[in-house]
Amino acid sequence: MGAAHPGRAAPRRPRPARRSGLLGPLLSRVAALAVITVVVGLLPWLSGRDPALSVLRARSAEQEPTEEALNAIRAELGLSDGPMVMLGRWFGGALRGDLGSSWVSDAPVLPAVVSATGVSLLVMACALGVALLLAALLCAPALVRGARGTLRPGGSGSGAVAAMCTALPEFLVAVLLMVSLSVWLGWLPPYGWQGPVNLVLPALALGIPAGGLLGRLVDDALPSVFAERWVGLWAASGCSPAVIGAAALRRATPALIPQFGMVAIGLTGGAVAVETVFAVPGIGRTALGAAQSQDLPMLQGAVLGLVLLGTAAGLLAQAARRWMLGPGLRDAALTLSPPPTAPAGALRRSVPAVCAALLLTVCVWGLTRDAMTVSVAERLAGPSWAHPLGTDAVGRDVLARLGHGAVATVGTAALVCLVSLAVALVVGFRPALAAGAADMANALPPVIAGILVAAVMGPGPLGASVAVALVSWPPLAAHAASLVQETRAAAYLDAQRALGADSRWILVRHVLPAVLGPVGRNAVLRLPGIALALASLGFLGLGAQPPSAEWGLSLSESLPYVERAPLAALAPGAMLMLLAAFAVSLSTLPPGGRTARRRRVPAAAGAGIPEGAGR
Repeated sequence: MGAAHPGRAAPRRPRPARRSGLLGPLLSRVAALAVITVVVGLLPWLSGRDPALSVLRARSAEQEPTEEALNAIRAELGLSDGPMVMLGRWFGGALRGDLGSSWVSDAPVLPAVVSATGVSLLVMACALGVALLLAALLCAPALVRGARGTLRPGGSGSGAVAAMCTALPEFLVAVLLMVSLSVWLGWLPPYGWQGPVNLVLPALALGIPAGGLLGRLVDDALPSVFAERWVGLWAASGCSPAVIGAAALRRATPALIPQFGMVAIGLTGGAVAVETVFAVPGIGRTALGAAQSQDLPMLQGAVLGLVLLGTAAGLLAQAARRWMLGPGLRDAALTLSPPPTAPAGALRRSVPAVCAALLLTVCVWGLTRDAMTVSVAERLAGPSWAHPLGTDAVGRDVLARLGHGAVATVGTAALVCLVSLAVALVVGFRPALAAGAADMANALPPVIAGILVAAVMGPGPLGASVAVALVSWPPLAAHAASLVQETRAAAYLDAQRALGADSRWILVRHVLPAVLGPVGRNAVLRLPGIALALASLGFLGLGAQPPSAEWGLSLSESLPYVERAPLAALAPGAMLMLLAAFAVSLSTLPPGGRTARRRRVPAAAGAGIPEGAGR
């Protein structure tokens, strides 16, 4: 070995990455599972209602709740021992494989949960097959063109279709499939669980949004991979397009493997709505039915099964990612792909404005009409001059319900978005807390959170808002935490401290402006998704209650009458689709002027102070 050049510093060897393996993700998910399990175990006391009274009403609605009857139930179930003793007993029974007995049927909970979980796993497996097939179809054009060297920087053009599939909530896809394939065409049974043919619609309803997500991610990642230098070297050395395409797919997959875990978690949450729409006896429908009947032992077992499914899927995805990266991750020998550039044309940029204009037109027109007047004589009427979109099951004007429902749906979503943004900004200055909260949100889909909150607070708009807010602020907090860390580590802030600037001045003048703008834009982009989550809870009966005109509730109320009055069900569905299209059009636009520009460092500023830093 020769000596290093005297005028040059010895090159640093790359520092190997910490071999934490799966310990970090495992601990975070175990902690999230423990917290959720404790909450589920304490549901009888968190709800503020007497558990003995709930058991009595579940067993016999006619029996008088006398003190003797309630005391007998308390002694039978051991409720007089207190919540902590009951929780310890419940944990002990769960470890032994005993989840107690149903308060309604007095049947053991564990066999019912295992049977329902088997049904849900079958549906989810078929849905995952649909998702992989759809993802392959969406990213195939980019893969083929990239392997042949003809892929443009903007991608294959299938990103908008994939994004639209992703933005549609599962319950809305289920309704559209039922109306089109079952009611109108009569190809498939609309509900039931009698044979393999009943698997088709639930698998499609769950698999289409998941496939759109995976297809969009792969389609967005492939242009960056094909822009790497090795692709040109392989092509020049005579490698076939098939070999290059397979290698590019292998290169892009590890970064997307965690999304498979997120897709599985989304399937567990979406299964609640899909199984309810198609009357599938799965774990999601079991959890929702237990929440509505206040059968807390069955609810505890079903929610525990749903969370365990999502947690196991996330851990398996993390393990698969580390296995695919192999020594490159361990030795810090990975390289980053260049960021993709996707220019947007005028038509693409006009889509958000068109969707917003349509939404505003319908909503303003509907707000000028009466949404609460009931006219039984005009129930389920078709479109007319008096009722341009017809009437619902009790004779209320559908157009008016759409306008007033926008206030309940989008207005509540805006309030939840503001609260989530405020909490995220506060928690974002605690990076460890923000990371833990993000892991917790990944393990708890909004529907499951809605079931738990409904069990505690009862179904209603407040409970739905709390449930959606619980899973909305952690991603924003994680975003804020990363920006806080980057801003605090900026070199120009060290110069400001050296010049005598105090921490409060740096916080107000530099850190907060650097964090508030990007996180605020992130929150605005999440607004349509929050509205769709609230609509899904309303559709399941966990959110707004009658006579509210909230879009999810209106869709649920009109679904049984879809054959006689299809517009009553399709109109709120169309508004939700427009809302999803608005979210998609915003998310597919290139950052352009929406992203904060990096502050330029002048060449003469040896201390690294950016222009305007001291203004």
